[in-house]
Amino acid sequence: MKLDLQLYRGYANDEELIVFGHVFKSWAPDKYKTDRKGFKHAFSVLHMFRISPLKNVEVRLRFKDIDITTKTMNDGYFRFTIPYDNTLQSGWHTYEVTCKPEEVNYGIVDKAQFLKPFESKVSIISDIDDTFLISHSGNILKKLYVMLARNVNDRKTFEDVVKHYQALSNSGHKEKGVSNSFFYVSSSEWNLYNFIVQFTNLQKLPKAVIKLKDIKTGITDFLGTGGGNHDHKFVKIKDIISFYPKQRYVLLGDDSQQDAYIYERICKMFPKNIEAVYLRQTSGSKKNKIQEVLDNINNMQVATCYFKKSTEAIQHSKAIGVIKEQ
Repeated sequence: MKLDLQLYRGYANDEELIVFGHVFKSWAPDKYKTDRKGFKHAFSVLHMFRISPLKNVEVRLRFKDIDITTKTMNDGYFRFTIPYDNTLQSGWHTYEVTCKPEEVNYGIVDKAQFLKPFESKVSIISDIDDTFLISHSGNILKKLYVMLARNVNDRKTFEDVVKHYQALSNSGHKEKGVSNSFFYVSSSEWNLYNFIVQFTNLQKLPKAVIKLKDIKTGITDFLGTGGGNHDHKFVKIKDIISFYPKQRYVLLGDDSQQDAYIYERICKMFPKNIEAVYLRQTSGSKKNKIQEVLDNINNMQVATCYFKKSTEAIQHSKAIGVIKEQ
């Protein structure tokens, strides 16, 4: 049987290393190009959701002195959570995973990176759709049209959002290559991981650990992409903060789905960890219910900003000291 392997960016602290990925029958979603045009692009997107993950496939992790195996879950997903207290420099590190295509030897090899954060005053956790990537999440037909009709080169960010994120990334650091850590947590599925990586690279957004929703395996799943229950975002954000409990965080999202309510729950659970909450206004006027949630968050001594344009968010970040002028 022909197998394929896809790895994602992992992360580490002083005691533990976490890396993860999927194993597929035949091609993984990243084998379908995201820069094709017209019907070829639509074909690629649809095929990203017509994949077949494989369960109980043996996978092997190698990094420095680590050499360990595990098996994939029912949805083809695997995760290595490894105790690791050896000295490890801050920054991005390359790891290797192989999987067993036959009973004889390890034949499929892939490499990816994981992040050991630099020492910093804040880390940033951001949603993707309609937070920095224009996606029209509030209109499912328009969202699907944009996904099928516009390739990675044609998709757009909101004006000045890259400027805001780069300033957040660089704030407080003068040394080249040192930055605040970014995590992108979204209700988009793992099928779209490669698209998100390529898009953020093209737009020069900060390099980030990316946490997405369970993989989908059919065209009918594609029709509901990014929708459904968003509790997984709460769980993933909670896990990140629990993994780096001494860090303070800036949370960025939008008002089109559940970000406000998720971030409110996070602020209640971690009353000492959240520095600020930013929500982008995606319609013509601010939503009263969203403003009420932000007022409650603000009452918990967390700075909030409900903004239409990223220039407002930049000014706010400077005012509260989250962005420090170099």
